[in-house]
Amino acid sequence: MNVQSQSTAEAHYSPLYFLAALGAGGLVVTFFMYLMFWVPHKGQPVPVFEDIWAYTQTANLSGQIAVAVALFGVAIFAILHFYLIIWNLRQSADFRKSAAYEKLLKSNAETQTMAAPLALAMSVNVGFIVGLVFVPQLWSVVEYLFPAAIIAFVAIGYYAFQLLARFFGGVMVEGGFNSSANNSFAQLLPAFALSMVAVGLAAPSAMSQTKWIVGASEILSTFFIVTSVIMTMIAIVMAVQSIVKNGTAPEAAPTLMVVIPFITVLTIALLRQNHGLHTAFEVHTSAGETFSFLTQMLSIQVLFALLGLLVLKRQNYKEMFLSNTGKRSAGSYALVCPGVALSVMIHFWVNKGLVATGLIAKFGVAYWAFTAPALILQLAMIILLFKLHDLHFARPKIASGAMPAE
Repeated sequence: MNVQSQSTAEAHYSPLYFLAALGAGGLVVTFFMYLMFWVPHKGQPVPVFEDIWAYTQTANLSGQIAVAVALFGVAIFAILHFYLIIWNLRQSADFRKSAAYEKLLKSNAETQTMAAPLALAMSVNVGFIVGLVFVPQLWSVVEYLFPAAIIAFVAIGYYAFQLLARFFGGVMVEGGFNSSANNSFAQLLPAFALSMVAVGLAAPSAMSQTKWIVGASEILSTFFIVTSVIMTMIAIVMAVQSIVKNGTAPEAAPTLMVVIPFITVLTIALLRQNHGLHTAFEVHTSAGETFSFLTQMLSIQVLFALLGLLVLKRQNYKEMFLSNTGKRSAGSYALVCPGVALSVMIHFWVNKGLVATGLIAKFGVAYWAFTAPALILQLAMIILLFKLHDLHFARPKIASGAMPAE
C-alpha cells in the first residue's frame, strides 16, 4: 500500500514559488503575441474578441490553426497561473507563521517576498488578456476599466513598497546586509516587481482615448519605471563586486538572467508610453527610432543571456538542480522568465522594428526566419515549466513502512 507525502514545494515552501505563477502568466503573454501581431485589429491597439472572430471567418487554414493554438495557450496557462497564485497565497499565509519566515526576514533573502507583488501584477495583466480575447463587447466599456486597473496596480505597488520599506528600513538603520552572500542578481527581484507594476500602469496610456487617463498613466508608470531603473543599477553594482570576489552562488545562478525579463517589461512600458504621447499629446516617434530602441534593448538581453548560460554550464546547473536526482531549488523557476521575456521581445523587434521599417515583409520567408527563435523559446519554456512542476509539485509515493531519506 502506498501513501502520498508532501511535494517539495509544500514541504520546503519559499516565496520564490510565486515565480512559478509568474512563468505561467508570461506564457499567456507569449500566446497573446500571436493574436497581437497576426490578427488585424483596426480601430484599437490590441486585438479583441470581435477581431479574432472576424479573422477566423476569412483566414486560411494556417491562420485558423494559429488562432486556435493561441486561444488554447492563453486559456490553459491563464488557468495554471491563477491556480498557482491561489496556491501560493495559501502557502505563504502559513509560511508567515513559521520560524523559517522569521529567519528569512533577518537575511539578504528577505527581498524574496517581492515575488508576491511581482506575480500579482502579472495576474492583472493576465486577467486583462483573458478579457480581451474571450469577452465579447469588452472594448465598449474598456474606458471604465482603465481607472480600475490603475487603482489595482497602485495598490500592488503600495504593497511592494511596504515590503521594501521593511527591508531597507532594517538594513539602512540596523545594517546587517551580508555583502559576501550577495554573489548573484537576486537583489534585482524588487526592481523587477516594480517594473511589472510600471508596465501595467502604462497600459492605459497605450489604449485609452481619455486624455486624463493617459496623463495619469504616464505619470504613475514613469515613477515606477524610474524607481525600478535606479534600483537595478544599484543592485547590479553591488552584486558584481561580490560575484567577482566570491563567484556566483550556484543556487542563485538563474538570477544572472533576471535582467532579460526586466528589459522586456521596461521596453513594453516605454512603448506604451510613447503610444500615449502620440495619441494624446501629439508627440511622434518614427519607425526607425523604435527599431533602433528595440535593437538596443534586445542586444542587452542577448548579452546577459550569453553570460547567464555560460555560468549555468560551468556550474553544471542542469544536473545539480534540474535532474530527477539533483537538489530542489525554488529559484529554478527564475529560468522560465528570461526565455519567455526574450520570446516576447523578439516578437516586438520583428513586428515593430523589422516589419515597421520595411526591412522585411510581413509573413514572408525572412519574417518566419526571424520569428522562429521566439517560437522555439516559447516551446522550450513550456517544457521547462512542466519539468519544474513535476520536480517541485509532484507528490512522491512512499511505500508503507519505508522511512523517507533525511
